[in-house]
Amino acid sequence: VQLQASGGGLVQAGDSLRLSCAASGLPFSSYSMGWFRQAPGKEREFVAAISWSGGTTGYADSVKGRFTISRDNAKNTVYLQMNSLKPEDTAVYHCAGRAGGYKRSYSVYDYWGQGTLVTVSS
Repeated sequence: VQLQASGGGLVQAGDSLRLSCAASGLPFSSYSMGWFRQAPGKEREFVAAISWSGGTTGYADSVKGRFTISRDNAKNTVYLQMNSLKPEDTAVYHCAGRAGGYKRSYSVYDYWGQGTLVTVSS
């Protein structure tokens, strides 16, 4: 199983980025997917998650209204559209997958990608 995250980079506050996570080796359309992030010196935190069908999504309060998670099951890819980025969004963003319904706890995810770094300057 591989989850390949991409799309990170250095941007200014207020800019947008779209992260992608391409999955292989798992029945993607049966897996809920999540995005988590970890800033230096901080614990990994939930960002957003989406059910296997894409019909249900959830967001951390800190990103609600600014970030949008989506998926394309035909392409085995999950996306995170990030708008109005803030310096506090700076972190390594990881995608993760789990069989069954989506959860906000990182400990219940089965597979993880390597992460992509997002740096937001003020």
